[in-house]
Amino acid sequence: MDQLALLFVLLLGAVLSVPVGDRYGLPAPVLMTLLGIVLAVLDFVPDVDIPPDLILPLVLPPLLYAAVRRTSWRQFAANRRPIFLLAVALVFVTTVCVAVVAHSIVPGLPVAAAVALGALVAPPDPIAATAVAGQLGLPRRLVSILEGEGLFNDVTAIVLYNVAVAAAVSGDFHLGRAALDLVLSAVVAVALGIALGWGANRLLDLLNDATLQVGLTLLVPYASYVLAEELHGSGVLAVLTTAMFLAEYGTDPDDVMTRLAGHTFWDIIDTLVTGVAFGLIGLELHNALRTASGRWGEMLGWAGVILAVVVVVRLAYLMPATWLTKRLHARRDHDEDIPMSMRETVVMWWSGMRGVASVALALAIPLTTDDGSRFPDRDEIVFIAFGVIMGTLVLQGLTLPWLVRRLGVQADAEREKEFERELAERAAKAARRRLHEIEEAEDLPEELSEQMLRRAFEIGVRISPDMGEGERREAHRMRMRRLKRMRRIQGELLSAARHEVLAARSEPGADPEIVDRVLRHLDVRSLR
Repeated sequence: MDQLALLFVLLLGAVLSVPVGDRYGLPAPVLMTLLGIVLAVLDFVPDVDIPPDLILPLVLPPLLYAAVRRTSWRQFAANRRPIFLLAVALVFVTTVCVAVVAHSIVPGLPVAAAVALGALVAPPDPIAATAVAGQLGLPRRLVSILEGEGLFNDVTAIVLYNVAVAAAVSGDFHLGRAALDLVLSAVVAVALGIALGWGANRLLDLLNDATLQVGLTLLVPYASYVLAEELHGSGVLAVLTTAMFLAEYGTDPDDVMTRLAGHTFWDIIDTLVTGVAFGLIGLELHNALRTASGRWGEMLGWAGVILAVVVVVRLAYLMPATWLTKRLHARRDHDEDIPMSMRETVVMWWSGMRGVASVALALAIPLTTDDGSRFPDRDEIVFIAFGVIMGTLVLQGLTLPWLVRRLGVQADAEREKEFERELAERAAKAARRRLHEIEEAEDLPEELSEQMLRRAFEIGVRISPDMGEGERREAHRMRMRRLKRMRRIQGELLSAARHEVLAARSEPGADPEIVDRVLRHLDVRSLR
């Protein structure tokens, strides 16, 4: 098996892991990690030949962009306090605790190298957290916090990691310079992200084609990440800023085709890239096995201790942090999402799985220092990191669905349904207001006005069938039955037309471009 065949196997696994995970109630990223582990122990499967410094730039930008599209700036702004406590403060606390324990149990491990280990295992993976949370039907407030933590903690962890690695390589460390680097990295990333978001928004307006617009959205996160890294800023934060800018200002309510195509495209990208990324995590078991050759007992012990530290520190931190956030929430009445019970806090604790960023940072540790000597205890750091990653992904990922069911932490379906009905009513009222404006500006026949008024009401009822009462609801049901029958017949008519047009493609002298253009017209009619 060569590298291309291995990539195909991972892509196929990414597609199949979704229905398999849905059927058995298991997260698809965890299944892909297990597939990678199985492939890693097979003799005929080659080692992954991807330079470590390319893993983050290739994988993180599209995954972060896809994750941001599912959220909003309001959620980040409203939840800035819990996100800060988790994405910044908890990363610092975990890094320090891991560094102290690793320095004490691994003989000869320098402080800078221990801090690098702490930084790379500190951030829970944003992709694993959001993928698992989305499948389990958790309350929206928990999903918002997990998404915010996962999206922002990489920024803090990568900066800490870079500072620690630089100190280990050069043997020189200045706290003031490190703090200044952190601030400058954030400022450069935010400024660049806003600038690229504004520029991309202007380009999207100029490109009057859904295919080109969606293609541009794929290039933008990569451009944001690479340019930020070149300017010594945070690539992760730059991508987040660009994505949030476009989500806030780059949406045209009337651009239906681009929105539908964009949703489909990014769902596909999210599924495939997530699957490949977590498959690569399992495949990197090759490196860990070689590293531990002849020292299994000792290195497994170190990895187990650090894994316990990572898990225990998160729980020990979340308890007082959640209590403090709830006190401040009650006192200041902030519109923020916070865990409302001990059960939700436990679910948040067990959702702290490590993933792609930790793997990339572990593999990116330099082989040598500035004086030409080997990076101190690099093999030990890499093995411990993989032990933590595998332990959290497999252990927590496989047991989290059971824990959620056991604790009964589920989204408030009644509240979500009520919000959906509220949106449906607002949509129907907006349609009726616009109809009144048109009636005042134009002389509409009475029959047409009544028909359009029914259509305006149906806009809301189709979203939320519970709208309307009594006779109006029954009349709508009758109209919907007639409409469904008409749509079925019309669908069969369009299907016959499509078959005839496709048959013309194989006829002598038929121009396939014209055939495809006519077929696209029929497809759009079918969609409408």
